[in-house]
Amino acid sequence: MSEGGAARGPITGECHEAQVELVEHAVYCTGYPTMQRCFTLTIVRHWALRKKLFTISYQQSAAMSTLLINQPKYAWLKELGLSEDNDGVYNGNWGGKGEVITSYCPANNEPIARVRQATMAEYEETVQKLRDAWKVWADIPAPKRGEIVRQIGDALRKKIKVLGSLVSLEMGKIYVEGVGEVQEYVDVCDYAVGLSRMIGGPVLPSERPGHALIEMWNPVGLVGIITAFNFPVAVYGWNNAIALICGNVCLWKGAPTTPLTSVAVTKIVAEVLEQNNLPGAICSMTCGGADIGTAMSKDERVDLVSFTGSTHVGKMVAMLVQERFGRNLLELGGNNAIIVFEDADLNLVVPSAVFASVGTAGQRCTTTRRLMLHGSIHDVVVERVAKAYKQVRIGDPWDRNTMYGPLHTKQAVDQYLAAIEQAKQQGGTVVCGGKVMDRPGNYVEPTIITGLAHDAPIVHTETFVPILYVLKFQTEEEAFAWNNEVKQGLSSSIFTKDMGRVFLGFGLFDPLDGQQEYGLSTINYSKDLPLAQGIKFE
Repeated sequence: MSEGGAARGPITGECHEAQVELVEHAVYCTGYPTMQRCFTLTIVRHWALRKKLFTISYQQSAAMSTLLINQPKYAWLKELGLSEDNDGVYNGNWGGKGEVITSYCPANNEPIARVRQATMAEYEETVQKLRDAWKVWADIPAPKRGEIVRQIGDALRKKIKVLGSLVSLEMGKIYVEGVGEVQEYVDVCDYAVGLSRMIGGPVLPSERPGHALIEMWNPVGLVGIITAFNFPVAVYGWNNAIALICGNVCLWKGAPTTPLTSVAVTKIVAEVLEQNNLPGAICSMTCGGADIGTAMSKDERVDLVSFTGSTHVGKMVAMLVQERFGRNLLELGGNNAIIVFEDADLNLVVPSAVFASVGTAGQRCTTTRRLMLHGSIHDVVVERVAKAYKQVRIGDPWDRNTMYGPLHTKQAVDQYLAAIEQAKQQGGTVVCGGKVMDRPGNYVEPTIITGLAHDAPIVHTETFVPILYVLKFQTEEEAFAWNNEVKQGLSSSIFTKDMGRVFLGFGLFDPLDGQQEYGLSTINYSKDLPLAQGIKFE
Protein backbone atom coordinates (compact mmCIF):
# COMPACT_ATOMS: atom_id res chain seq x y z
CA MET A 1 0.00 0.00 0.00
CA SER A 2 2.94 2.32 0.68
CA GLU A 3 4.01 2.08 -2.97
CA GLY A 4 0.51 2.85 -4.08
CA GLY A 5 0.35 5.73 -1.65
CA ALA A 6 3.71 7.08 -2.79
CA ALA A 7 2.73 6.88 -6.41
CA ARG A 8 -0.53 8.61 -5.67
CA GLY A 9 1.11 11.87 -4.56
CA PRO A 10 1.85 13.54 -7.91
CA ILE A 11 -1.58 12.60 -9.33
CA THR A 12 -3.34 13.94 -6.26
CA GLY A 13 -1.85 17.34 -6.88
CA GLU A 14 -3.32 17.44 -10.36
CA CYS A 15 -6.80 16.02 -9.97
CA HIS A 16 -8.79 15.41 -6.80
CA GLU A 17 -11.05 12.92 -8.60
CA ALA A 18 -7.96 10.85 -9.47
CA GLN A 19 -7.03 10.59 -5.79
CA VAL A 20 -10.45 9.29 -4.82
CA GLU A 21 -10.51 6.74 -7.62
CA LEU A 22 -6.99 5.54 -6.79
CA VAL A 23 -7.85 4.96 -3.13
CA GLU A 24 -10.83 2.87 -4.18
CA HIS A 25 -8.60 0.69 -6.37
CA ALA A 26 -5.96 0.30 -3.65
CA VAL A 27 -8.54 -0.88 -1.13
CA TYR A 28 -10.24 -3.45 -3.32
CA CYS A 29 -7.17 -4.94 -5.07
CA THR A 30 -5.45 -7.88 -3.31
CA GLY A 31 -1.86 -8.84 -4.05
CA TYR A 32 0.88 -6.69 -5.46
CA PRO A 33 0.67 -7.70 -9.13
CA THR A 34 -3.07 -7.15 -9.16
CA MET A 35 -2.80 -3.83 -7.38
CA GLN A 36 -0.09 -2.69 -9.76
CA ARG A 37 -2.27 -3.61 -12.71
CA CYS A 38 -5.22 -1.76 -11.21
CA PHE A 39 -3.00 1.21 -10.46
CA THR A 40 -1.77 1.30 -14.07
CA LEU A 41 -5.31 1.18 -15.37
CA THR A 42 -6.26 3.98 -12.99
CA ILE A 43 -3.50 6.22 -14.27
CA VAL A 44 -4.69 5.63 -17.82
CA ARG A 45 -8.26 6.34 -16.85
CA HIS A 46 -7.34 9.54 -15.07
CA TRP A 47 -5.15 10.76 -17.86
CA ALA A 48 -8.25 10.41 -20.01
CA LEU A 49 -10.25 12.21 -17.33
CA ARG A 50 -7.70 15.05 -17.16
CA LYS A 51 -7.76 15.30 -20.95
CA LYS A 52 -11.56 15.44 -20.90
CA LEU A 53 -11.57 18.11 -18.20
CA PHE A 54 -8.98 20.09 -20.12
CA THR A 55 -11.06 19.81 -23.29
CA ILE A 56 -14.21 20.99 -21.50
CA SER A 57 -12.30 23.88 -19.95
CA TYR A 58 -10.83 24.79 -23.33
CA GLN A 59 -14.26 24.67 -24.96
CA GLN A 60 -15.70 26.93 -22.26
CA SER A 61 -12.85 29.39 -22.73
CA ALA A 62 -13.34 29.31 -26.48
CA ALA A 63 -17.07 29.89 -26.07
CA MET A 64 -16.36 32.80 -23.74
CA SER A 65 -13.98 34.38 -26.23
CA THR A 66 -16.62 34.21 -28.98
CA LEU A 67 -19.03 36.41 -27.04
CA LEU A 68 -19.30 39.77 -28.74
CA ILE A 69 -18.88 41.57 -25.43
CA ASN A 70 -15.29 40.29 -25.28
CA GLN A 71 -14.39 41.65 -28.70
CA PRO A 72 -12.76 45.12 -28.85
CA LYS A 73 -15.39 46.30 -31.34
CA TYR A 74 -18.09 45.87 -28.69
CA ALA A 75 -16.16 47.00 -25.63
CA TRP A 76 -18.66 49.85 -25.24
CA LEU A 77 -21.15 47.33 -23.85
CA LYS A 78 -19.23 47.41 -20.59
CA GLU A 79 -20.02 51.13 -20.27
CA LEU A 80 -23.55 49.95 -19.48
CA GLY A 81 -22.33 47.71 -16.67
CA LEU A 82 -22.72 44.55 -18.74
CA SER A 83 -20.38 41.56 -18.56
CA GLU A 84 -20.13 38.04 -19.94
CA ASP A 85 -22.62 36.76 -17.35
CA ASN A 86 -25.29 39.11 -16.01
CA ASP A 87 -27.78 38.91 -13.18
CA GLY A 88 -31.36 38.93 -14.45
CA VAL A 89 -33.10 39.83 -11.19
CA TYR A 90 -33.15 43.20 -9.42
CA ASN A 91 -35.20 44.01 -6.34
CA GLY A 92 -32.80 46.28 -4.51
CA ASN A 93 -30.21 43.55 -4.84
CA TRP A 94 -28.97 41.83 -7.97
CA GLY A 95 -29.43 38.09 -8.40
CA GLY A 96 -30.57 35.34 -10.70
CA LYS A 97 -30.57 31.62 -9.99
CA GLY A 98 -32.70 30.43 -12.88
CA GLU A 99 -31.92 29.32 -16.42
CA VAL A 100 -28.96 30.94 -18.11
CA ILE A 101 -29.91 32.32 -21.51
CA THR A 102 -27.69 33.73 -24.22
CA SER A 103 -28.62 36.87 -26.11
CA TYR A 104 -27.84 36.81 -29.84
CA CYS A 105 -27.28 39.60 -32.33
CA PRO A 106 -29.86 39.38 -35.16
CA ALA A 107 -27.41 40.92 -37.64
CA ASN A 108 -25.03 37.95 -37.47
CA ASN A 109 -26.62 35.47 -35.01
CA GLU A 110 -23.51 35.61 -32.85
CA PRO A 111 -23.80 35.47 -29.03
CA ILE A 112 -23.49 38.80 -27.22
CA ALA A 113 -23.54 37.81 -23.53
CA ARG A 114 -25.50 35.72 -21.05
CA VAL A 115 -28.20 36.46 -18.45
CA ARG A 116 -29.31 34.38 -15.45
CA GLN A 117 -33.10 34.46 -15.27
CA ALA A 118 -35.33 34.52 -12.20
CA THR A 119 -36.59 31.48 -10.37
CA MET A 120 -40.12 31.43 -8.98
CA ALA A 121 -38.64 31.79 -5.48
CA GLU A 122 -36.88 34.96 -6.61
CA TYR A 123 -40.12 36.21 -8.14
CA GLU A 124 -41.87 35.74 -4.78
CA GLU A 125 -39.08 37.54 -2.97
CA THR A 126 -39.22 40.41 -5.47
CA VAL A 127 -42.98 40.89 -5.16
CA GLN A 128 -42.71 41.04 -1.38
CA LYS A 129 -39.95 43.63 -1.60
CA LEU A 130 -42.07 45.62 -4.05
CA ARG A 131 -45.01 45.67 -1.65
CA ASP A 132 -42.73 46.91 1.12
CA ALA A 133 -41.17 49.54 -1.15
CA TRP A 134 -44.61 50.81 -2.15
CA LYS A 135 -45.32 51.83 1.43
CA VAL A 136 -42.33 54.17 1.23
CA TRP A 137 -42.84 55.42 -2.32
CA ALA A 138 -46.57 56.15 -2.09
CA ASP A 139 -46.01 58.43 0.91
CA ILE A 140 -43.59 60.67 -0.98
CA PRO A 141 -45.31 63.79 -2.41
CA ALA A 142 -45.97 63.58 -6.14
CA PRO A 143 -43.65 66.51 -7.05
CA LYS A 144 -40.84 64.79 -5.15
CA ARG A 145 -41.54 61.61 -7.07
CA GLY A 146 -41.38 63.71 -10.21
CA GLU A 147 -37.91 64.88 -9.21
CA ILE A 148 -36.73 61.26 -9.13
CA VAL A 149 -38.21 60.70 -12.59
CA ARG A 150 -36.41 63.84 -13.79
CA GLN A 151 -33.13 62.36 -12.59
CA ILE A 152 -33.92 59.09 -14.38
CA GLY A 153 -34.47 61.04 -17.58
CA ASP A 154 -31.15 62.85 -17.14
CA ALA A 155 -29.35 59.57 -16.47
CA LEU A 156 -30.80 58.14 -19.68
CA ARG A 157 -29.68 61.22 -21.61
CA LYS A 158 -26.09 60.60 -20.54
CA LYS A 159 -26.25 57.03 -21.87
CA ILE A 160 -28.53 57.62 -24.84
CA LYS A 161 -26.04 56.76 -27.59
CA VAL A 162 -24.54 53.70 -25.96
CA LEU A 163 -27.96 52.43 -24.85
CA GLY A 164 -29.34 53.08 -28.33
CA SER A 165 -26.42 51.08 -29.72
CA LEU A 166 -27.34 48.17 -27.46
CA VAL A 167 -30.94 48.26 -28.69
CA SER A 168 -29.61 48.18 -32.24
CA LEU A 169 -27.23 45.30 -31.49
CA GLU A 170 -29.66 43.13 -29.53
CA MET A 171 -33.01 43.91 -31.15
CA GLY A 172 -31.78 44.58 -34.69
CA LYS A 173 -33.35 47.97 -35.44
CA ILE A 174 -31.15 50.61 -37.04
CA TYR A 175 -29.05 52.84 -34.82
CA VAL A 176 -31.12 56.01 -35.25
CA GLU A 177 -34.24 54.12 -34.24
CA GLY A 178 -32.45 52.63 -31.24
CA VAL A 179 -31.40 56.09 -30.05
CA GLY A 180 -34.86 57.42 -30.88
CA GLU A 181 -36.41 54.76 -28.70
CA VAL A 182 -34.34 55.82 -25.70
CA GLN A 183 -35.33 59.40 -26.49
CA GLU A 184 -38.96 58.36 -26.15
CA TYR A 185 -38.28 57.23 -22.57
CA VAL A 186 -36.54 60.56 -21.91
CA ASP A 187 -39.46 62.49 -23.41
CA VAL A 188 -42.00 60.65 -21.28
CA CYS A 189 -39.88 61.37 -18.20
CA ASP A 190 -40.05 65.07 -19.06
CA TYR A 191 -43.81 64.83 -19.50
CA ALA A 192 -44.21 62.92 -16.24
CA VAL A 193 -42.21 65.51 -14.30
CA GLY A 194 -44.68 68.21 -15.30
CA LEU A 195 -47.62 65.93 -14.67
CA SER A 196 -46.40 65.25 -11.13
CA ARG A 197 -47.32 68.84 -10.24
CA MET A 198 -50.66 68.78 -12.03
CA ILE A 199 -52.45 65.69 -10.70
CA GLY A 200 -55.59 67.27 -9.38
CA GLY A 201 -59.32 66.93 -9.18
CA PRO A 202 -62.32 69.22 -8.94
CA VAL A 203 -63.97 70.37 -5.73
CA LEU A 204 -67.67 69.78 -6.24
CA PRO A 205 -70.65 71.21 -4.34
CA SER A 206 -72.54 68.92 -2.00
CA GLU A 207 -76.27 69.09 -1.36
CA ARG A 208 -75.57 68.69 2.36
CA PRO A 209 -74.66 71.79 4.36
CA GLY A 210 -71.05 71.98 5.56
CA HIS A 211 -69.86 69.35 3.11
CA ALA A 212 -67.66 69.43 0.02
CA LEU A 213 -66.90 66.75 -2.56
CA ILE A 214 -63.19 66.48 -3.40
CA GLU A 215 -62.02 64.27 -6.24
CA MET A 216 -58.64 62.64 -5.55
CA TRP A 217 -56.42 60.26 -7.46
CA ASN A 218 -54.66 57.49 -5.58
CA PRO A 219 -51.93 55.05 -6.75
CA VAL A 220 -53.06 51.54 -7.64
CA GLY A 221 -50.00 49.96 -6.02
CA LEU A 222 -47.86 47.45 -7.93
CA VAL A 223 -47.77 47.73 -11.71
CA GLY A 224 -46.51 44.69 -13.62
CA ILE A 225 -44.99 45.65 -16.97
CA ILE A 226 -44.50 42.97 -19.63
CA THR A 227 -42.80 44.32 -22.75
CA ALA A 228 -42.05 43.01 -26.23
CA PHE A 229 -38.78 42.64 -28.14
CA ASN A 230 -39.44 45.31 -30.74
CA PHE A 231 -39.36 48.27 -28.32
CA PRO A 232 -37.29 46.95 -25.41
CA VAL A 233 -36.74 50.42 -23.89
CA ALA A 234 -39.57 52.74 -24.93
CA VAL A 235 -42.54 50.63 -23.86
CA TYR A 236 -41.12 50.17 -20.39
CA GLY A 237 -40.39 53.89 -20.27
CA TRP A 238 -43.96 54.87 -21.16
CA ASN A 239 -45.28 52.74 -18.34
CA ASN A 240 -42.53 53.32 -15.79
CA ALA A 241 -42.32 57.13 -15.82
CA ILE A 242 -46.09 57.63 -15.49
CA ALA A 243 -46.50 54.84 -12.93
CA LEU A 244 -43.78 56.33 -10.73
CA ILE A 245 -45.17 59.85 -10.50
CA CYS A 246 -48.58 58.35 -9.72
CA GLY A 247 -47.08 56.64 -6.66
CA ASN A 248 -46.85 53.11 -8.03
CA VAL A 249 -43.97 50.65 -7.93
CA CYS A 250 -43.00 48.65 -11.02
CA LEU A 251 -42.12 45.04 -11.76
CA TRP A 252 -40.65 44.65 -15.25
CA LYS A 253 -40.43 41.48 -17.31
CA GLY A 254 -38.80 42.27 -20.62
CA ALA A 255 -38.74 40.03 -23.67
CA PRO A 256 -36.60 36.88 -23.24
CA THR A 257 -34.72 37.75 -26.43
CA THR A 258 -33.65 41.25 -25.29
CA PRO A 259 -32.53 40.60 -21.71
CA LEU A 260 -29.35 42.68 -21.92
CA THR A 261 -31.36 45.79 -22.68
CA SER A 262 -33.58 45.10 -19.66
CA VAL A 263 -30.52 44.71 -17.45
CA ALA A 264 -28.82 47.85 -18.79
CA VAL A 265 -31.90 50.05 -18.35
CA THR A 266 -32.52 48.71 -14.86
CA LYS A 267 -28.93 49.48 -13.88
CA ILE A 268 -29.43 53.12 -14.90
CA VAL A 269 -32.71 53.44 -13.01
CA ALA A 270 -31.40 51.56 -9.96
CA GLU A 271 -28.43 53.91 -9.65
CA VAL A 272 -30.76 56.92 -9.44
CA LEU A 273 -32.86 55.28 -6.73
CA GLU A 274 -29.82 54.26 -4.73
CA GLN A 275 -28.28 57.74 -4.98
CA ASN A 276 -31.47 59.10 -3.42
CA ASN A 277 -31.48 56.52 -0.62
CA LEU A 278 -34.68 54.99 -1.91
CA PRO A 279 -35.53 51.28 -2.01
CA GLY A 280 -34.21 49.86 -5.25
CA ALA A 281 -37.21 47.54 -5.34
CA ILE A 282 -39.36 50.50 -6.44
CA CYS A 283 -38.26 49.58 -9.97
CA SER A 284 -37.73 45.82 -9.90
CA MET A 285 -36.93 43.46 -12.76
CA THR A 286 -37.30 39.72 -13.23
CA CYS A 287 -35.98 38.32 -16.50
CA GLY A 288 -37.79 35.17 -17.47
CA GLY A 289 -40.13 33.43 -19.82
CA ALA A 290 -43.79 32.50 -19.81
CA ASP A 291 -43.60 31.25 -16.22
CA ILE A 292 -42.88 34.74 -14.90
CA GLY A 293 -45.46 36.36 -17.17
CA THR A 294 -48.11 33.87 -16.09
CA ALA A 295 -47.29 34.40 -12.43
CA MET A 296 -47.63 38.16 -12.81
CA SER A 297 -50.98 37.77 -14.57
CA LYS A 298 -52.37 35.47 -11.87
CA ASP A 299 -50.89 37.30 -8.89
CA GLU A 300 -53.49 39.27 -6.93
CA ARG A 301 -50.67 41.35 -5.46
CA VAL A 302 -50.03 42.80 -8.91
CA ASP A 303 -52.64 45.54 -9.06
CA LEU A 304 -52.28 46.38 -12.76
CA VAL A 305 -50.76 44.30 -15.54
CA SER A 306 -49.55 46.25 -18.55
CA PHE A 307 -48.85 43.91 -21.47
CA THR A 308 -47.41 44.78 -24.86
CA GLY A 309 -47.11 42.02 -27.43
CA SER A 310 -49.03 39.76 -29.76
CA THR A 311 -52.80 39.54 -29.80
CA HIS A 312 -52.58 35.81 -29.13
CA VAL A 313 -50.60 36.17 -25.90
CA GLY A 314 -52.48 39.33 -24.94
CA LYS A 315 -55.73 37.39 -24.98
CA MET A 316 -54.28 34.84 -22.56
CA VAL A 317 -52.98 37.58 -20.26
CA ALA A 318 -56.36 39.30 -20.28
CA MET A 319 -58.17 36.09 -19.34
CA LEU A 320 -55.78 35.30 -16.50
CA VAL A 321 -56.08 38.81 -15.08
CA GLN A 322 -59.85 38.84 -15.50
CA GLU A 323 -60.17 35.56 -13.59
CA ARG A 324 -59.09 37.45 -10.49
CA PHE A 325 -61.02 40.61 -11.46
CA GLY A 326 -57.73 42.42 -11.88
CA ARG A 327 -56.87 45.39 -14.07
CA ASN A 328 -55.00 45.12 -17.33
CA LEU A 329 -53.66 47.51 -19.94
CA LEU A 330 -53.10 45.87 -23.32
CA GLU A 331 -51.20 47.21 -26.33
CA LEU A 332 -51.44 44.50 -28.95
CA GLY A 333 -51.03 44.16 -32.69
CA GLY A 334 -52.18 46.23 -35.62
CA ASN A 335 -53.03 45.89 -39.29
CA ASN A 336 -52.54 49.44 -40.35
CA ALA A 337 -53.48 50.97 -43.67
CA ILE A 338 -52.53 53.97 -45.78
CA ILE A 339 -55.39 55.14 -47.99
CA VAL A 340 -54.29 57.20 -50.99
CA PHE A 341 -56.90 59.10 -52.99
CA GLU A 342 -56.48 60.37 -56.54
CA ASP A 343 -55.81 63.96 -55.38
CA ALA A 344 -52.97 63.04 -53.00
CA ASP A 345 -49.49 64.56 -53.13
CA LEU A 346 -47.47 61.57 -54.27
CA ASN A 347 -44.23 63.24 -53.23
CA LEU A 348 -45.45 62.77 -49.64
CA VAL A 349 -47.10 59.42 -50.23
CA VAL A 350 -44.03 57.55 -51.44
CA PRO A 351 -41.58 58.33 -48.58
CA SER A 352 -44.40 57.91 -46.08
CA ALA A 353 -45.30 54.47 -47.38
CA VAL A 354 -41.66 53.37 -47.48
CA PHE A 355 -40.80 54.39 -43.92
CA ALA A 356 -44.12 53.15 -42.52
CA SER A 357 -43.71 49.70 -44.08
CA VAL A 358 -39.93 49.21 -44.08
CA GLY A 359 -38.95 50.95 -40.82
CA THR A 360 -37.86 48.54 -38.07
CA ALA A 361 -38.01 45.86 -40.78
CA GLY A 362 -41.79 45.74 -40.46
CA GLN A 363 -41.65 44.86 -36.76
CA ARG A 364 -43.71 47.70 -35.31
CA CYS A 365 -47.31 47.47 -34.15
CA THR A 366 -47.84 50.64 -36.23
CA THR A 367 -46.17 49.22 -39.36
CA THR A 368 -48.19 49.81 -42.52
CA ARG A 369 -49.22 46.42 -43.90
CA ARG A 370 -51.95 47.53 -46.33
CA LEU A 371 -51.47 50.24 -48.95
CA MET A 372 -54.86 51.12 -50.47
CA LEU A 373 -54.58 53.01 -53.74
CA HIS A 374 -57.25 54.59 -55.87
CA GLY A 375 -57.45 52.81 -59.21
CA SER A 376 -56.40 55.90 -61.18
CA ILE A 377 -53.02 56.16 -59.44
CA HIS A 378 -52.44 52.52 -58.49
CA ASP A 379 -49.82 51.63 -61.09
CA VAL A 380 -47.74 54.78 -60.81
CA VAL A 381 -47.61 54.61 -57.01
CA VAL A 382 -46.64 50.92 -57.04
CA GLU A 383 -43.86 51.69 -59.51
CA ARG A 384 -42.52 54.59 -57.44
CA VAL A 385 -42.71 52.76 -54.12
CA ALA A 386 -41.01 49.67 -55.60
CA LYS A 387 -38.23 51.86 -56.98
CA ALA A 388 -37.78 53.45 -53.55
CA TYR A 389 -37.67 50.00 -51.92
CA LYS A 390 -34.72 49.06 -54.10
CA GLN A 391 -32.84 52.15 -52.92
CA VAL A 392 -33.20 51.31 -49.22
CA ARG A 393 -29.72 50.86 -47.76
CA ILE A 394 -29.52 47.44 -46.09
CA GLY A 395 -26.72 46.59 -43.69
CA ASP A 396 -25.50 46.35 -40.12
CA PRO A 397 -28.06 48.12 -37.94
CA TRP A 398 -25.41 50.01 -35.93
CA ASP A 399 -23.91 51.48 -39.13
CA ARG A 400 -25.13 55.08 -39.20
CA ASN A 401 -25.90 54.86 -42.95
CA THR A 402 -28.09 51.77 -42.72
CA MET A 403 -31.84 52.24 -43.24
CA TYR A 404 -32.98 48.64 -42.89
CA GLY A 405 -31.68 45.88 -40.63
CA PRO A 406 -32.49 42.24 -39.92
CA LEU A 407 -35.51 40.52 -38.52
CA HIS A 408 -35.19 39.77 -34.83
CA THR A 409 -35.12 35.96 -34.96
CA LYS A 410 -34.78 33.04 -37.34
CA GLN A 411 -38.40 32.18 -36.54
CA ALA A 412 -39.42 35.55 -37.99
CA VAL A 413 -37.62 34.65 -41.23
CA ASP A 414 -39.70 31.47 -41.42
CA GLN A 415 -42.88 33.49 -40.86
CA TYR A 416 -41.84 35.84 -43.66
CA LEU A 417 -41.40 32.99 -46.13
CA ALA A 418 -44.66 31.34 -45.07
CA ALA A 419 -46.61 34.58 -45.51
CA ILE A 420 -45.23 35.12 -49.02
CA GLU A 421 -46.17 31.59 -50.00
CA GLN A 422 -49.69 32.06 -48.65
CA ALA A 423 -50.05 35.35 -50.49
CA LYS A 424 -49.07 33.69 -53.78
CA GLN A 425 -51.55 30.89 -53.19
CA GLN A 426 -54.29 33.46 -52.56
CA GLY A 427 -53.67 35.30 -55.86
CA GLY A 428 -50.91 37.74 -54.97
CA THR A 429 -47.99 38.77 -57.17
CA VAL A 430 -44.59 39.67 -55.72
CA VAL A 431 -43.57 42.98 -57.30
CA CYS A 432 -40.50 43.59 -55.21
CA GLY A 433 -38.44 41.46 -52.79
CA GLY A 434 -39.70 38.12 -51.58
CA LYS A 435 -36.42 36.41 -50.77
CA VAL A 436 -34.11 35.71 -47.84
CA MET A 437 -30.86 37.59 -48.32
CA ASP A 438 -27.61 35.67 -48.76
CA ARG A 439 -25.66 37.15 -45.87
CA PRO A 440 -25.14 36.39 -42.16
CA GLY A 441 -28.02 37.23 -39.87
CA ASN A 442 -31.79 37.29 -40.27
CA TYR A 443 -32.02 39.49 -43.35
CA VAL A 444 -34.94 39.36 -45.77
CA GLU A 445 -35.86 41.59 -48.68
CA PRO A 446 -38.59 44.17 -48.03
CA THR A 447 -41.49 42.95 -50.10
CA ILE A 448 -44.42 44.40 -52.05
CA ILE A 449 -47.32 42.17 -53.12
CA THR A 450 -50.17 43.24 -55.40
CA GLY A 451 -53.28 41.58 -56.79
CA LEU A 452 -54.79 40.28 -53.54
CA ALA A 453 -58.44 40.66 -52.64
CA HIS A 454 -59.11 43.08 -49.80
CA ASP A 455 -60.52 40.23 -47.72
CA ALA A 456 -57.86 37.63 -48.50
CA PRO A 457 -56.97 35.74 -45.30
CA ILE A 458 -53.31 36.78 -45.46
CA VAL A 459 -54.30 40.45 -45.78
CA HIS A 460 -56.31 40.15 -42.58
CA THR A 461 -53.36 38.52 -40.77
CA GLU A 462 -50.81 40.57 -38.92
CA THR A 463 -47.49 39.13 -40.00
CA PHE A 464 -44.72 40.91 -38.10
CA VAL A 465 -42.42 41.17 -41.12
CA PRO A 466 -41.75 43.71 -43.93
CA ILE A 467 -44.48 42.70 -46.37
CA LEU A 468 -46.73 45.37 -47.88
CA TYR A 469 -50.03 44.32 -49.49
CA VAL A 470 -51.23 46.78 -52.13
CA LEU A 471 -54.99 46.95 -52.69
CA LYS A 472 -56.84 48.80 -55.45
CA PHE A 473 -60.11 50.61 -54.61
CA GLN A 474 -62.47 52.75 -56.65
CA THR A 475 -64.74 54.54 -54.21
CA GLU A 476 -64.38 56.34 -50.90
CA GLU A 477 -66.90 54.02 -49.27
CA GLU A 478 -64.92 51.01 -50.41
CA ALA A 479 -61.66 52.30 -48.95
CA PHE A 480 -63.10 53.16 -45.55
CA ALA A 481 -64.98 49.85 -45.34
CA TRP A 482 -61.86 47.85 -46.21
CA ASN A 483 -59.86 49.75 -43.62
CA ASN A 484 -62.30 48.88 -40.85
CA GLU A 485 -63.02 45.25 -41.76
CA VAL A 486 -59.88 43.78 -40.13
CA LYS A 487 -60.01 42.65 -36.51
CA GLN A 488 -56.89 44.60 -35.61
CA GLY A 489 -57.09 48.34 -35.12
CA LEU A 490 -54.42 50.81 -34.00
CA SER A 491 -53.69 53.33 -36.77
CA SER A 492 -54.44 54.40 -40.32
CA SER A 493 -53.52 57.26 -42.63
CA ILE A 494 -55.33 59.14 -45.38
CA PHE A 495 -53.66 61.09 -48.17
CA THR A 496 -56.03 63.57 -49.77
CA LYS A 497 -56.60 67.30 -50.26
CA ASP A 498 -60.34 66.92 -49.67
CA MET A 499 -61.08 68.07 -46.12
CA GLY A 500 -64.42 66.31 -46.17
CA ARG A 501 -62.62 63.00 -46.52
CA VAL A 502 -60.25 64.00 -43.74
CA PHE A 503 -63.08 64.45 -41.27
CA LEU A 504 -64.80 61.28 -42.43
CA GLY A 505 -61.48 59.57 -41.80
CA PHE A 506 -61.60 60.51 -38.15
CA GLY A 507 -63.90 57.52 -37.73
CA LEU A 508 -61.19 55.07 -38.79
CA PHE A 509 -59.81 54.56 -35.30
CA ASP A 510 -61.03 51.76 -33.03
CA PRO A 511 -60.02 52.25 -29.37
CA LEU A 512 -62.94 52.03 -26.96
CA ASP A 513 -63.05 54.15 -23.81
CA GLY A 514 -66.10 53.59 -21.66
CA GLN A 515 -69.22 54.34 -23.70
CA GLN A 516 -67.50 56.25 -26.50
CA GLU A 517 -65.00 55.55 -29.22
CA TYR A 518 -61.87 57.66 -29.01
CA GLY A 519 -59.86 58.79 -32.00
CA LEU A 520 -56.73 60.93 -32.16
CA SER A 521 -55.87 62.41 -35.53
CA THR A 522 -52.82 64.28 -36.76
CA ILE A 523 -53.20 66.57 -39.75
CA ASN A 524 -50.12 67.37 -41.81
CA TYR A 525 -50.88 70.62 -43.59
CA SER A 526 -47.30 71.14 -44.75
CA LYS A 527 -45.25 69.86 -47.66
CA ASP A 528 -42.71 68.17 -45.38
CA LEU A 529 -42.63 64.84 -43.59
CA PRO A 530 -40.60 65.15 -40.37
CA LEU A 531 -40.28 62.10 -38.12
CA ALA A 532 -40.50 61.99 -34.33
CA GLN A 533 -37.56 61.68 -31.90
CA GLY A 534 -35.25 63.27 -34.47
CA ILE A 535 -35.16 60.12 -36.63
CA LYS A 536 -33.87 60.57 -40.18
CA PHE A 537 -34.87 58.04 -42.85
CA GLU A 538 -33.62 59.30 -46.16
